[in-house]
Parts: sequence; C-alpha cells; structure tokens
Amino acid sequence: MNTLPATLILPVLALVAGGCAADLPAGPYGRPAAGWPPVADTADAPPEAPALAEDAGVDDLLLYAALHSPELEASFAQWKAALERIPQARALPDPRFTYRYYIESVETRVGPQRQAFELAQTFPWLGKLALREDIAAAEAQAARRRFEAARLALAYRVRDAYHELAYLDRAIGITGQNIELLGAVEAIARRRYAVGAASHPDVIRAQVEQGVLADRLATLQQLRGPVAARLNAAMNRPAGAPLPTPRPAARIEASFTDEQLLAWAAEANPRLEALDFEVAARRHGIDLARRDYYPDITLGVGTIDTGRADMDVSESGKDPVMAMVSVNLPLWHDRIGAGVREARWQHRAAVGRRAATANGLTVEVQRAAFDFADAGRKIGLYRDTLLPKAEQALLAAQRAYTTGAAAFQDYLDAQRTLLEFQLALDRATATRAQRLAELEMLTGRPLPVDVKQAATPEENATEQPQNPTGRLP
Repeated sequence: MNTLPATLILPVLALVAGGCAADLPAGPYGRPAAGWPPVADTADAPPEAPALAEDAGVDDLLLYAALHSPELEASFAQWKAALERIPQARALPDPRFTYRYYIESVETRVGPQRQAFELAQTFPWLGKLALREDIAAAEAQAARRRFEAARLALAYRVRDAYHELAYLDRAIGITGQNIELLGAVEAIARRRYAVGAASHPDVIRAQVEQGVLADRLATLQQLRGPVAARLNAAMNRPAGAPLPTPRPAARIEASFTDEQLLAWAAEANPRLEALDFEVAARRHGIDLARRDYYPDITLGVGTIDTGRADMDVSESGKDPVMAMVSVNLPLWHDRIGAGVREARWQHRAAVGRRAATANGLTVEVQRAAFDFADAGRKIGLYRDTLLPKAEQALLAAQRAYTTGAAAFQDYLDAQRTLLEFQLALDRATATRAQRLAELEMLTGRPLPVDVKQAATPEENATEQPQNPTGRLP
C-alpha cells in the first residue's frame, strides 16, 4: 500500500489549523477578550478560611460565609461551566476522515484500486459560528450575574440573621433586668403588706407580672436557637456551632431617596442584568434558527491507493487525488420554521420573565425602603421622646407608690410601658440594619449612609430610675 501523497499534507494542515484557531480568544461585542476567563481555575485549592474569633464581627462572618457557602460555590461553578461553552460554540465541527476498502479491487488502465482515503471539513453557513458564540457569551454573562446575585443574597442572609441575633440578646438582657426589678418590687410589696401599708393583691400582681415576663424571656431564649441555626446555615456550619456575641447595630442615617433606590435597582440589580443577557441570547437564537434555511458546506480531499498495472503504461500505479464539495439540502422547511417559531417564543418568554422580575423588584425595593424609613422614624420617636417620658413616668409612679400616693397597678403599668418602649427601640434599630442589608442586595451596590457610632450595650441601654432597693435594673 502506498503512503499518503504529499498533496494531502496542505489540506490536513489547513483543517487542523482551522480547528485550533477556533479556540483562540475572539473580540467583538459579546465575545471573550484576551485573557478570558478572568478568574482562576476552580481546580485550584480554595483559599484557607479564617477561624471565627470570639470577638468576630459581621464582616468576619461575611468572609467566612463567602469561603464556605456551597450555594455560592455551586453558582460560581455554573459560571465557570458557562465560560467553557464559549470556545466550544465558536469551534468548527470535527474534521471527518473516511477510509474505503474495496473488497474486490477495481481494475483500471493504470492499475488496480484497492482502498481510498478522504478527509473533509464542514463549514457552517456564514454567521452561524458567530451567533453560537454570541449566545454562549451572553449565557456566560447571565451566569456571572446570577453568581453576583447569589453572593449578595448570601451577604443579606448573614447580616439579617446577625442583627436578629443581636436584637434577641438585647431583648433577653432587658427582659431579665425587668424580671429582677419586679422581684425587688415584690419583696417591697411583701414588706409593706406585712406592716399593713399595702394590700395582698399588690403581691399577686407583682408575681403575675413576673410570670408574664418569665414566659416572654423563655420565648426569646428559645427563639435564639433557630436564629443562630439560620446564621450558622448561611456559613455552612452545624446548627449548634457556637457563635461570637453579636454587636448591636450601628445608628444609620440615610443619604438617599426612594427614587434613587429604584433607579439603582433598575441599573445594577444582578438578577435583572442576568435576564437582560438571557433576552440577548434568545434574540441571537432567533437569528441562528433562521440560518438553518441555508446549507452548510463541506470541503474535502481524497486519494485512491492504486497498484501498478500488469502492462507497462504511462502513470501506472499513480494515486489519483480528488477534491470534494458537498452541501446539505435544507428542504424540510416545516422543521426549520418550527425551530424559528420556537426561538421567537423563547425570546418572548425571556422578555416576559425580565418584565415580571422588574415589577417584583420595584415592589421589593419600595417595601424595604418603607420599612427602613419607618424604623428610622421609630428610633427617633422612642429614643428622643417616648423613652425619656416613660422613664419619668416610672420614676414618678415609683415615688408615688413608695409614699402610698399611687396604686401598685400604676407602677406596674409604667414599668410595662418602659419595657415595651425599650424593646421597640432595639427592634427598630435591628430592623433598620436588616432593611439596609436588603436594600443593598436589591440595588446591587453599597448604599451611601452616614453610620454613627456603634450602639454598644452600655450606650444602647436606657437607664431606669432607681428602684426602692437602690439598685439599677
């Protein structure tokens, strides 16, 4: 058998070079630039995660969650996988090599023909590869935006649970202090009852109020477990893993309007951006489906292994070389038309999903903005107006009861009101921080806020008037 003729070398090299060139980074809109992809290979070892220190703050927890979250890792892997589809989409189909063996050799004037070799390459119709690449690039961009959305959602879950846990710790502490205060007041009521200065119902009322607060304290303590489990789950830790003591939320002053929030969300929300790229991918899909009306072209070369003739003739044993051109015939227009219609419906569905998501996002931003502003209003109301007045009312009721000028129920009402105002202030402070975290997730950016000094437990605690035992609650 003769070797492959030299006339096949150039076509083979051209086909191989064409296949290699399809893997190089391309340039126009929607296609990867040089250095693509811009992130490290996921096969590399993940960065070492820092351990949680006892004094770790919310930023430390956010870093820990980012390095351990399986959801974030899965979203990142989806993005990386989408990137790898780009070079596949712009590559030519594999060349096709064909070998023919003649069971009965074909006798010709120049000799018997025993076997044939063919090498062919299919070239899709003009624009098909570019459109496939554009679709893959748009889908990769959508996957990247979904990864960003997952990162923002993870940060929100961590911050939301962290501030909820800080509020519960404050509420547990305040409720416990009020139970201690009621215990001291009950002891005074017992002494006054013993000398006839108070009635027995005063002791009963103090005990009932203690029972109510003890039930609230038990509820708060039991609620802390699920909230701590939610925070641990966001960081991919066991539900019962110990957590650092959360710090009270800082005092936040807003530097933005509702209109700005809506505009920022429309511009930078990663969920909307992902859907924008999906719409673009489906639009390219319509153009690609229309290209199926045009044929693909296959070019090839071949040779036939020819033996020497029995007679001495010119060109005896010379292997013939053939060039080949073939095209597929897109005759089944019903199938192609159905593909075009499918692509149009896919585009319409993507546009509808984008519009629905935008409408839902507007509602979410407006609700979170209202809750954020409402919490700020409540903070000012309770901190600057209601709490000082409740303290004064409790002090007055305490003095009046001590001197016998007021009923014990008046004192209990004043003490209960102060407790509710204290808890409402801490609830509003935590809610404002939680809604800020939600707004930053929805807008896809850090928001311009004026953060005052952190509200430490000492600063956040509202001093109550001295109780009859001379102790501060």
